[in-house]
Formats: sequence, C-alpha cells, structure tokens
Amino acid sequence: MSNTGPLTAVERLAIAAIILVWGLNNAAAKVATAELPPMVVGTARFGLALVCLLPFLRPPFPSARRLLLICLLSGPIHFGIIYMAFGMAKSLSPLVVATQLWIPFTALIAWRMLGETMKPMAVAGLVVAFAGVAWMSLDPHGAADLPAIGLGVVASACWALATVLVRRTPGVKPLKVQALTALVATPLLAVMAWNFEPNVVERTREASWVAWACVAFAGIVSTIGASALLFWLVQRREAGRVTPYFLLTPLVSCTIGVLFLGDRLSWQLVIGAGATMAGVALVSLTGKKPEPVGEAA
Repeated sequence: MSNTGPLTAVERLAIAAIILVWGLNNAAAKVATAELPPMVVGTARFGLALVCLLPFLRPPFPSARRLLLICLLSGPIHFGIIYMAFGMAKSLSPLVVATQLWIPFTALIAWRMLGETMKPMAVAGLVVAFAGVAWMSLDPHGAADLPAIGLGVVASACWALATVLVRRTPGVKPLKVQALTALVATPLLAVMAWNFEPNVVERTREASWVAWACVAFAGIVSTIGASALLFWLVQRREAGRVTPYFLLTPLVSCTIGVLFLGDRLSWQLVIGAGATMAGVALVSLTGKKPEPVGEAA
C-alpha cells in the first residue's frame, strides 16, 4: 500500500485510540506520582509491560545499535524525565501542553534526518496548532510549574528523536520494540529509584490501590497498546503526516485535570485549545492526494 494516500479507517481509529489513551495516561501519571516516587512508577510500568511482552523478545534484532538508542530514548531517558516532571508539577494541564512539543520536534527532526516535507497549508496548520499549544502554556497558572515544564520539553525532544529513529528502522515489529524498551528500562529505572529517591520502601508500601491501578494502565494500555500503535503508524506514514493529530491529546488531559484534579479553566486555555483544534483540522484537510496504484500481481 502506498503511504501517500489518505488515511485508512484503521489508521484513523488507531490515531483516535492513541489520543484517548495518552490523554487518560497523563492524568494517571499525575495521580501515580503524587503517591509513588517517579522512578518507582517507571520501574513498575515497564516491569509489568516486560512480563506481558516476553514472547516478543526473540531474534533477529536488526540494527542493534539503533534499536538500543531507541530503547534508551523512549524508555528510561524519556520516562525517567517525564515522571520527575509529573511528580514536581502542581497542575496537570500546563505540563501536558508542554509535552506536546514532541510533535513539532518530530517534524523538525524528520525534516533534518529523513528529508520529509509537508504541503504549505499543512505547515501553516502545524504553526497554528503549535501557537495554540504555546498560548495555553503561557497561562498564569503554569508559572509555578516552570521547572516541571522545562523537564517536559527535554523529555519531548527525546521522544521525538526515538519516533524518527523507529521510522528509519522499518523491519522491526512494534511490539518487539516495546519489549526491548521494557527490558532496558526496567533495571535502569529500578537502580535509579533505589539510589536517588528517598523513602522508596515506605512510599511504595503506603500507596493506594488507585495509584497502582494508574501504573497498571500505563504499563499495559499505554506502553503496549498506544505506543505500539504509534510505532506502527510512523512505519507506514511520514511522521509529519500523522503526528499533528496528537495535538488533540492535551484536550483530553486538560478536561480531566479541570473536572477531577483541580486545574483551573481560563479563557487562555480555551482559546489555545481552539487554535490547536483548528490547526489539526487544517493539517488533516490538506493531506496528500492518493497516487495512482497499479493492480496487484
């Protein structure tokens, strides 16, 4: 199948599922890190994923060095940083908005490394969407979370690079990538938790079932489900073609934050969300037209 045609129904469904799961997972991360040390959350998340993905840890492992870099960036580096940010943040919404910078980072890295392009109107849509994200991040309530937001930006750049590297490794199954990532991340995050986080044993014992349920959601639904779908998508499509849709993720998270976690709703947040949705719509309406395809042999 040509990867220049319109998105298929299955691809659109995958994008919608990723948006919903990631939106819920951001809220779950905030709840979990309020009770558990951040590196413990990461260790438990990837440990659970590793148990579920053990059958996929089979050779061959093409591009071993690149796979190792992908696993480090998308596992212990990205999640170690992002869980620290969630643990530091007072509000969910500003941090979630900041983490969406991985989308323009991905487009920029894909342009530099892969030579990918977007139509002028799609670029304009990306700019509008990025402006909406930036406007939301300037909400006055986000000022208290600037250190956490800074960590979120760094984590976003790591995730974007990992996403583009996955596209350059087309022969690897998504679940195998996730299994290898869990294999690398679990021991590294465990060592970091034991050596650098205070009161690990006490906080782990005192955590509620809700915190552990959030960890389970992250380990199974997000790590195995949504991330595998993302890697499947970027192996089929240009990264800049699918990633703008994920700007809708903060709308899900911000709604949960306002309704259930005490985040304050402001006009700045509403206007930024509207701009983000308008930009995403513009990108989706200016996708590449399908090219003629010959009959299969």
